[in-house]
Amino acid sequence: MEKKILGIIGSYRKGGVIDTLVSEVLASAQERGALISKIYLKDGHIEFCTNCRECTQQIGSEFGKCIHEDDMKTILTQCNDADAIVFGAPVNFYNVNAVTRRFMERLVCFAYWPWGAHGPQPRKKTMTKKAVLITSSAAPAIMGRMFTGALRALRIAVKLMGARPVSTIFVGMIAVNKRASVPAKAMLKAKKVGYSLATG
Repeated sequence: MEKKILGIIGSYRKGGVIDTLVSEVLASAQERGALISKIYLKDGHIEFCTNCRECTQQIGSEFGKCIHEDDMKTILTQCNDADAIVFGAPVNFYNVNAVTRRFMERLVCFAYWPWGAHGPQPRKKTMTKKAVLITSSAAPAIMGRMFTGALRALRIAVKLMGARPVSTIFVGMIAVNKRASVPAKAMLKAKKVGYSLATG
């Protein structure tokens, strides 16, 4: 059966480092027969979470219904339907950028947290999907991995959606030139990861 692979792009720049790498993973997966789709978070209508916790009161394994009428339900339905998620976002001020954080805060709907309980419980008890995490920063990659929270944030997000991270790509030193280029090594890894998602 064909694998469904969804790319979620939190970058503001179409054609930039994040978009290019997510697209390479998807294209490689498509070459091996996967059905691919891509979402640009900046193009969606995503309201800010108000912390009302209405979505966390509903019982069940599926994500809870939010009070906002926006694009999140459609996005999360695509996430549920996918066999794998490729999630990419850049580092801004030591963590993922604002549009990605806004999306992530809305993932509280994947938690069951009734009033009176001491803490939330994830609705997804098992990781039935695979995930690839992609990020970039102005710092060297090794420092970015150590001193920013981007990969950790992306990892938590996909786990809430029931996905197990199987690979990460971190590109550093992207602010040296006005137009950053994607290193050949990162592109090769993206291609290999795409093949693996489609066939594994």
